[in-house]
Amino acid sequence: MKTHIQFLIKNYLTSLLYIFFLFFCLIFILNLLTELEFFKKSDVSTFFPLYLSLINTPTLIFEMFPFIFLISTQFFFSNLINNDEINIFKYSGLKNSKIFSVLTFTTFFIGIIIIAFFYNLSSNLKNLYLGLKSNHTEDNKYLAVITNNGLWIKDIYNEKTLMINASLINQNELLDAYISEFDSDYEIIRNIKSKKIDIKNKEWIIKNAEIYIQNNKEIVSELRFNTNFDYELIQNLFSNMSSLSFIELIEMRKNYKKLNYSLTEIDLQLLKLISFPFYFSLMFIFSGIIMMSTRNFKSKNLKITIGLFLSVIIYYINNFFYILGASEKIGTITSIFTPLLFFTLINLIFIRNLNAK
Repeated sequence: MKTHIQFLIKNYLTSLLYIFFLFFCLIFILNLLTELEFFKKSDVSTFFPLYLSLINTPTLIFEMFPFIFLISTQFFFSNLINNDEINIFKYSGLKNSKIFSVLTFTTFFIGIIIIAFFYNLSSNLKNLYLGLKSNHTEDNKYLAVITNNGLWIKDIYNEKTLMINASLINQNELLDAYISEFDSDYEIIRNIKSKKIDIKNKEWIIKNAEIYIQNNKEIVSELRFNTNFDYELIQNLFSNMSSLSFIELIEMRKNYKKLNYSLTEIDLQLLKLISFPFYFSLMFIFSGIIMMSTRNFKSKNLKITIGLFLSVIIYYINNFFYILGASEKIGTITSIFTPLLFFTLINLIFIRNLNAK
């Protein structure tokens, strides 16, 4: 029995690595074509787009892991069925339920490893990728980050560099804000201090602005101040969530909460990562049940097509709930775990007669 289980785990891992390698190569090639198109008019080394594609691929493939587990499961069970190994295990006393339980646990454990190690590696590489890519785009002119000292914004407008700090964001307003304005030689032009700035539009309205020019101070009840930012753009320019490790996400959540910033996006990312081992396991069970239920079908392609079709539906249902959560139509916990509960119930319905298959 122990030998059979080792055989199953070994073959399952082999299928998983094989499909992972195929996906990695495919995504790498597609990403390389994108990078080559981007740099076709730039004076960069031939190997630079290749390098960028290589370090960006892990992040892209991370989002494809549900499909990787799905296709790996189909590939694995297809081989077992075609080689009649399922019946051999059955006659030797190894029930289908035992096969599923062992490999479900294996999938869950692999999911934990993916989150603990692969995700953190891919997030670090993504951060490196964004830094290198920004040197060849206009994005390096603009920056918005949250730290323990509040919100920091770097902007370049009309050849002037702006450094903006605010302790809080309250809806469309910056509170306790301080703006330093520099010329093209980075010589200070003026400093502006205000308790409240309306940032709804790119023409900011600074209330009761205290303006400091050298040693002179002037107070203006309402100052119009042009920037490249509005409230929506500030939201969009925060660090890419996929470039943050699990620990960094937790730390950033603390800073978001302190700044009174929306926690929806970061909570969704954290909950998605936590749920992934369960999601992978459910995808394995569902795909395996489909393959076992259609084992008597003569057409191998038909079995795979049915499994792919149903699993893709599940994948998009999951994404649909994620979008609802991101748009704050439903709560973040409901957004992430409702599809998982739904998939669990489906699996429980079909898995009851597993040993009879």
